[in-house]
Amino acid sequence: MGVPVGFTLQPEERFLSETTQLALAGADYFEVAPETLWRFDGDGRMAPNGFFDVFLELGRRHAKRFVAHGVGWSPGSASDRDGRRARWLDAITRTHDAFCFDWYSDHLGATVWDGQELVLPLAVPMDAEAAQRSRAHLQQLQSVVPDVGLENTAAYFLFGEPLDEPAFLRDVLAGERLHLVLDLHNVYTMALNMGFDATDYIDRLPLERVVEMHVSGGSASDPAWMPDGSVLRLDSHDSAVPEAVFDLLVATLPRCPNLRGVTLERMEGTVGDGDADVLERELARLRELCTS
Repeated sequence: MGVPVGFTLQPEERFLSETTQLALAGADYFEVAPETLWRFDGDGRMAPNGFFDVFLELGRRHAKRFVAHGVGWSPGSASDRDGRRARWLDAITRTHDAFCFDWYSDHLGATVWDGQELVLPLAVPMDAEAAQRSRAHLQQLQSVVPDVGLENTAAYFLFGEPLDEPAFLRDVLAGERLHLVLDLHNVYTMALNMGFDATDYIDRLPLERVVEMHVSGGSASDPAWMPDGSVLRLDSHDSAVPEAVFDLLVATLPRCPNLRGVTLERMEGTVGDGDADVLERELARLRELCTS
């Protein structure tokens, strides 16, 4: 049977028109970001938007399972102004009731600082207090979805050394049914930007906890962004998967005994002419690798 292959669904009409058929043919399950399925109503409560029903109907009609990969739960946040986390958990509960997620994952770090929404996760100190706080917030999610995962984030700065992060992840995930979502492009991105060996990083991870792996592409930053003209690798999910990421996948697949899925990610707004063909070939390649 092999390892199932997944594909992200994005809340954009062109993305869906270009990718739905190839995803239906090439993927065993769909991954969705729950935040993309919500809107805020008049009293600040999160309610389903139009894509909620579109995605749900796709899964029902074609017998596809769903996994959730969010950004807004913010495991590393220390504060919770105005009961935000309770509102978020309520929205996750109502979404899980409809989609029946196999597992729910979010990102290492914090997307809320001092009540401010940051959209993308920022690094947190890699100490025992932050590990305990992140673990406790993941365990809150388990009241809704029993299997919960945390993804290694593509950070552009860290409070500590990059090769210390795997040990921190191990501490955060020291609990029952707490899993690692291993994003190989994130490891590749950080290795290029911070000057370490991606394989060394992966060797230090608790690979027995890997429930899902992500592969994607990225691009280079504009030299004008930095005063010295330097260029960073961006985790932008806007291009083909690099060969180096496929190499990491081939090397890591046999080492993850509890792996339940490998997901190809692509962001909305990045699928143009010819990209559907690229994605179709990548899904076929993942299928071959995951069944060999």
